Amino acid sequence: MTMHSSLSDRLVSRLAGALVALAFSGGLSMAQAQSREEWIAFGTRVHGGFGSFIPVGIRIGLDALQKLNAKPREVNVTFWAGPKAPCACPADGILIATTASPGQGSLRVAGEKAPDGTFAVAVITHKQSGASVKYTIAESWMPRLVEMNKTLDEAGRFDAVMKAEGLFQAELTPAKP
Repeated sequence: MTMHSSLSDRLVSRLAGALVALAFSGGLSMAQAQSREEWIAFGTRVHGGFGSFIPVGIRIGLDALQKLNAKPREVNVTFWAGPKAPCACPADGILIATTASPGQGSLRVAGEKAPDGTFAVAVITHKQSGASVKYTIAESWMPRLVEMNKTLDEAGRFDAVMKAEGLFQAELTPAKP
């Protein structure tokens, strides 16, 4: 087993465990989060903390659901971390926004890296229609996101990411007839 696949296996295991814990916690479902505080609570519970990379994933997941006219659990997600990215943390945010799950086989963190110059790439596909959206976050966002972690509290990170202009490029591929 390579170090890369071992890290992916551990991430999948951690995410699956977090989803089970959330499913039995008795609180609101992740898909029903409405407030910043609820998103922060879910992100912290799933990820173990709420840095700026988590709301990046939340924003992508919510955007994909809207663009694809999909409901939570109706999408498949593949996520690639960029070559210089410290982690695949945005995948946790996508998970809580879409409820795509490694355990259900609807969320996959790829062992391969995203192309040079990217912080992350995610492809989110509507299971029924086949339409998809490819999200690309430029590597130039990494220092800005790290700075948010150093200077802002959780609520400030959430707000800053949700308002950030040009955070990602989204390419829609319509369903095939």
